[in-house]
Amino acid sequence: MGETRKPLILVVDDMADAREICAEYLVFHEFRVETAADGSEAIQKALSLHPDLILMDLSMPTMDGWQATRWLKGNAQVAAIPVVAFTAHAMASSQESAREAGCCAVVTKPVLPNELLRVIRQCLEQAAAEGL
Repeated sequence: MGETRKPLILVVDDMADAREICAEYLVFHEFRVETAADGSEAIQKALSLHPDLILMDLSMPTMDGWQATRWLKGNAQVAAIPVVAFTAHAMASSQESAREAGCCAVVTKPVLPNELLRVIRQCLEQAAAEGL
């Protein structure tokens, strides 16, 4: 029997420290991780890598997470990839906008690490159940 493939998470955040900390934490918890610094890079990497899940910061320069998520959800090649919004925007309207853009969940920064893992695993399980 072969080893189960570790899920690939694409961590998208314009803050290098946030990307690095999140990536290290996810690798420690048995995920493979790639990173992107903005929405444009996230789209490029999503198309080339087909990650199992994208953890998307919403407020970024160049192309923000809302724009990138809407683009991803409108592209048949990558539309099924679950996107978790990872944002400092705690207001209900921002969370609703993220869901309308196509995010499967919204995690508000700062987040407890175990809560982040719970949401990621929940979205991965939901995507698997839907036949991703």
